[in-house]
Amino acid sequence: MIDNERNAAEIFKALSDENRLKILEFLVNGERCVCEIFPHIGSSQSNVSQHLKVLRNAGLIDFRKNGKKIIYYLTSPEVIELLKCVDRIH
Repeated sequence: MIDNERNAAEIFKALSDENRLKILEFLVNGERCVCEIFPHIGSSQSNVSQHLKVLRNAGLIDFRKNGKKIIYYLTSPEVIELLKCVDRIH
């Protein structure tokens, strides 16, 4: 069923942290600047940056630059579906 166990493990690792889930939920409503993400999460910018790196490595989010701002976004609608599935399990 899973084509690549390593990729699946990376995704589940990324989902294993409450702050990373909060970031994903925040991005469901659209692109956000990192300057909006860390106050929403209630953590330092450096801590949020580490979480964003894990999410990017898992392929769940990506970013683009807009001048000096770094804008993060979900990579695909499947990420939203994945979050919905997790919510239904509980």
